[in-house]
Amino acid sequence: MTSPISAIVFDFDGVLADSEPIHLRVYQELLAPVGVTLTKEQYCARYLGFDDEGAFRQMGSDFGLFMGDEEIELLMAAKTERFQKIVSGTNVLYPDANACVQTLGGRWPIGIASGALRHEIELMLKGAGLGTAFRFIVAAGETERTKPAPDPYLRAAMLHGVPAHECVAIEDSRWGLISAREAGMRTIAITHTYPREALAADADVVVDSLREITPELVAGIAESKRPGLQV
Repeated sequence: MTSPISAIVFDFDGVLADSEPIHLRVYQELLAPVGVTLTKEQYCARYLGFDDEGAFRQMGSDFGLFMGDEEIELLMAAKTERFQKIVSGTNVLYPDANACVQTLGGRWPIGIASGALRHEIELMLKGAGLGTAFRFIVAAGETERTKPAPDPYLRAAMLHGVPAHECVAIEDSRWGLISAREAGMRTIAITHTYPREALAADADVVVDSLREITPELVAGIAESKRPGLQV
């Protein structure tokens, strides 16, 4: 038995927005004064799937930093301020993001489920001219648990008003794919951040660019029998 695809949910950072290098840069700037050198490899392997609070808490544990709630709140506020200054008034979305959103949004209702802060997502969408393109945003702090727990995608399905198994999630990380699959969604993985081999086991389809995510590809996922289909 297969179910039709009724709605689409995009992750944001690393899927639509080329913002992960900016997040990494700001984390590096904030950690340098306490003697921590955060590499790209460490960031991708350990912290990319977290929201800001989760990332700072995990970094504190990994690097032996003694940070209480107040210190973490100050770091989060500083990161938000620096990040906004960098992206304000600029288009940081991938070159094919607008076309992909417009094409898929013309066929299905679309939403966002992300670990990023709502005002950061809205700022980047506005800079790209997509401020009103999405039905909803599920952002950091708006569900009890974050990815890889299924909560963000379960809320997205609820906001779409359709069963989760009729939704397709588009993700760039294994944490996000696990979240979507645990919620019951079909999944498309995009290799913006990680190679195919790191994503294929948790995805119904793996693509290399947003150009490949066509209505025909999305509709065909309803017929796929196993994860890891390569296109």
